[in-house]
Amino acid sequence: MSRPVRLGGISISYDIAIAGAGPAGLAMALYLKRAGHRVTIFERFEKPKPVGSGLILQPTGLTVLADLGLLDDIMALGARIDRLHGADAWTGRTVLDVRYDAHRGRRFGLAVHRAALFGTLFRAARREAIVIETSVEIETMEAGERATLICGNGRRAGPFDLIVDASGSRSKLRQSVANAGAPRPLSYGAFWASLGWRGEGFDEHALLQRYDKASVMIGVLPIGRPEPGAEKMAAFFWSLKPDDADAVRAAGLDAWKERVVRLWPQSEAFTRQIDSFDQLSLARYGHHTMKLPVGRRLAVIGDAAHSTSPQLGQGANMALLDAAALSHALARTRSVEAALEAYAKARRWHVRVFQALSLAFTPFYQSDSVALPFIRDRLVATIAKIPPAPRLLASMVAGTVIDPFRRAGLREARWDFGQNPGHGTTAS
Repeated sequence: MSRPVRLGGISISYDIAIAGAGPAGLAMALYLKRAGHRVTIFERFEKPKPVGSGLILQPTGLTVLADLGLLDDIMALGARIDRLHGADAWTGRTVLDVRYDAHRGRRFGLAVHRAALFGTLFRAARREAIVIETSVEIETMEAGERATLICGNGRRAGPFDLIVDASGSRSKLRQSVANAGAPRPLSYGAFWASLGWRGEGFDEHALLQRYDKASVMIGVLPIGRPEPGAEKMAAFFWSLKPDDADAVRAAGLDAWKERVVRLWPQSEAFTRQIDSFDQLSLARYGHHTMKLPVGRRLAVIGDAAHSTSPQLGQGANMALLDAAALSHALARTRSVEAALEAYAKARRWHVRVFQALSLAFTPFYQSDSVALPFIRDRLVATIAKIPPAPRLLASMVAGTVIDPFRRAGLREARWDFGQNPGHGTTAS
């Protein structure tokens, strides 16, 4: 049974609303409910569900899941990733080779279907009897001594001591913060699909990519199982400009598949599973970083606070870290206002550094540039082999160039690479 947070003998228990039942919102709800707060999640869909194909849980995100007691659950579904490898489609020259073991600490990534991450968190929320109200479209909020949510049908929900905006990159709530801004669309997105895993010619413990300059990137990521008992799957993706998607569709599926296979012959094991463009979802990306992810009675977490391209694979991991940091801030302060200030301070530099790195590196892999991929293939690929570059690259991928754990109230989980690599330990 959860208990109120105690500070110097004083029990503090808040009424808290969370907008969004994605991974950020569910992780936040678990932390808050276990700390003794009264929590209600508001979700715009009729039924909470995952959105997207696959992602890599980095050591940062895995540490948060370990802290929530969910590491074994997610490890049973995901695929352990030891390296990221990319090559030029025409020459076979290695362009990207990042190995987690270049950094001490026995790190690795865990590739998962988004349904696996969502399901793990959602089932935990159900076990905790967390209230989830569905089919609720949040429009805005009013804040005073307490806060009220204003819904699309005119309903007013509340009052609450705190509202947490975990509603994603299209958030309406964040406009309650001065100068919140909105994501700037990036020129490149991707077609992606979740397909059956085909291992011949592919490494089950690696993200593999092929590049044609920076205008084409093809990727295969083993993502384990979306749920217990399901077949193993892979996330397959092809980068393109969203504005070009209609032209690609008009040229026909066979023409697109022929181009993919010409650039990467082994990928036919995946393209032959695609019978219609309906199997391909079009992902659009935007870049946005809130200067201050808090307002009066409001905390903004996850993609609502910071979104970017998936080039460094940090999105879900940053959202989980946000949830841990906000929970820690509430536990060690005596007021909502102090907790919001502590949360913003705790996440400031980690978010800013990785948002900047993602923005800087994306054009080398997804852009119309001719010069940048030339530099990438010749200069960067060579420098990346010279110490300390391998360790730095591993830290960038792992999300630990700047230590995010101490300010989030965590110690990094330590991994056991024995018979059961799912067992890690962490302490808050």
